[in-house]
Amino acid sequence: MTFKLSVNGQTHTVDVAPDTPLLWVLRDHLNLVGTKFGCGAGMCGACTVHLNGQAVRSCQMPVSAVAGQKIVTIEGLSADASHPLQKAWVELDVPQCGYCQSGQIMSAAALLASNPKPSDADIDAAMTGNLCRCATYLRIRAGIHRAAEIAAAHTEAAK
Repeated sequence: MTFKLSVNGQTHTVDVAPDTPLLWVLRDHLNLVGTKFGCGAGMCGACTVHLNGQAVRSCQMPVSAVAGQKIVTIEGLSADASHPLQKAWVELDVPQCGYCQSGQIMSAAALLASNPKPSDADIDAAMTGNLCRCATYLRIRAGIHRAAEIAAAHTEAAK
């Protein structure tokens, strides 16, 4: 079947089976490989993307369920790595191996969009289910706090 997808602000038409996971459409058909395969069961968070602004596990979303909705991948977060999370991740050297980091960043971006000044408890709750084999959880939390500071400073400077 043919499906129209809105990914990172662009419309794409794909011809795939309706039950094909969005993850594989992104990676294999649209060549957006920043979204990673981790467990395939929606348990690790490596495949996290935004669907209408909400963090979802793309390995569990059939393409038929997302057609016509707004999808954002790590590649669409910002064209030039200027998103506060991307800046914070680089500034604080958050990742170790980096494999899970696109999913971590996408989950954190959804959190900051709804809660611009999250507490540690807010961060822990929002990031539950995003696994990091290198256990950089403290650096991830620090990165989210730093991104919130960067975003607040940018907002203040824009006034």
